[in-house]
This record gives sequence, structure tokens and C-alpha cells, in this order.
Amino acid sequence: MSPTRPDSAAGPARDPVDADDPVDRVDPMEPVDPVASGTTDRRLLRGARARQVIARHAVDVASMEGLNGLSIGRLAGDLGLSKSGIATLFGTKEKLQLAAAAWAHAAFLDAVVRPASAAPRGAARLRALIEHWIGYAETPLFAGGCFWAANLPDFDSRPGPIRDELLQHHRGWLALLAGEVRQAVEAGEIVDPDADLAAFQIDAVLTAANTALRLGDADAPGRVRRIVNTLLVPPA
Repeated sequence: MSPTRPDSAAGPARDPVDADDPVDRVDPMEPVDPVASGTTDRRLLRGARARQVIARHAVDVASMEGLNGLSIGRLAGDLGLSKSGIATLFGTKEKLQLAAAAWAHAAFLDAVVRPASAAPRGAARLRALIEHWIGYAETPLFAGGCFWAANLPDFDSRPGPIRDELLQHHRGWLALLAGEVRQAVEAGEIVDPDADLAAFQIDAVLTAANTALRLGDADAPGRVRRIVNTLLVPPA
């Protein structure tokens, strides 16, 4: 579930991205790697690249203006593509929104979750997750900061596929945090807190820090670390 990223080194000449190319439509929610699957059709390669470029830009727009701010016409204008070409690749606005959410989740896993997995389970990995999350919001990975902070409030009371997708991502993050809290307790690294409550508190603090960073508060990461220290208290 890894998003395609621009190559940093020079490589073979590439065909230009062309959303109007008559490619076979595939599910935009799924990562596409035609080379790995043995496909050599150049039209499919161009279509796969076009989907990735469009989904990546859609994430940036949605991180600033919300998924409701996405439209096929907006992306076509931003990227210099035709509306019909983007409609061919994604079908509907809702599928475009779902593809953006999936791309954001894949990028979040690459930027935050996978790097933290190098740390030992328990308190060390929990702190690594928090540090990588701070980097994700501080850099920021997406133009408007945290994708979920921007979009969950818009969809929390609107049942449907987009809410379901965002909720699944958020629940997975909370479960990951709670799991590492439990590991830290079992290892005797911290006193026994309510793991689910601790995960809720950490997530709330990170979300608040994202807002503070967007407003220019450079001290927010330090406050996050101090609050986390009050939650992860070692045994006496």
C-alpha cells in the first residue's frame, strides 16, 4: 500500500502523464504497479502514473480545503488535464475522494508507522510513533497538515463510504497507539494506565498540535512531548 513517489535520480525517459489516454479503468483505490505485475502496455503505465499524480494533488487540496473541496473540474484546472480524462480514470467525485483518502493513508503509513516499527515495541515505539507524527505535521507531508484533522470533522455525522474510510483509518491509528501502551505496561516500562484512554489523549494532543502548527505556533511539538511524558510515567 505504498504511494508512488517522484524519482530522485535521473532515469529512463518517461512518457508524459496523459489522463485522456484511453486506458482500461481499474479501481483507483488500489495501488497500481503494472511493471511488477508483468504488464508492459504503455497505455496502462501512463494511466497508472496519471492516477497517482491526480490522487496526490487531491490529497494536498483536501488537506487544505477538505474532501468536499475536491472536484474533477478543480483538479483538471490545477493539473492542466481535461475533465473527461480525470472522469475516465476515477468515474465519480466520490471515487476520487476515496482514492485521495487511500493515497493519504498509504503516505501516512510510509511517513509515520513504518519508520517507527524499527523501534522496540512498547514505550520506545510509542514515542517513535509520536515523533514521526510530529514530523508528518510539522514538515508538513501534506500542504494543509494532517489529512484526518482536516476531514474527519466534515464527515463525522455524514454516514457513507467516505466516513467509513476515514473512520477505519482513525480507529486503526488509535488501536496502534493503545497496543503500544499495553506493550509498555506489560514490559514494566510505564505504570498501568487505561490504554484506550491514553491513546485517545495522545491523539487529541497531536490533533491540537496540528492546528497550532498551522497557526504558526512553533512551540507546539515541545508541548506535545511534555504532555506525553505525563501520560507515560515509569514505575517508581
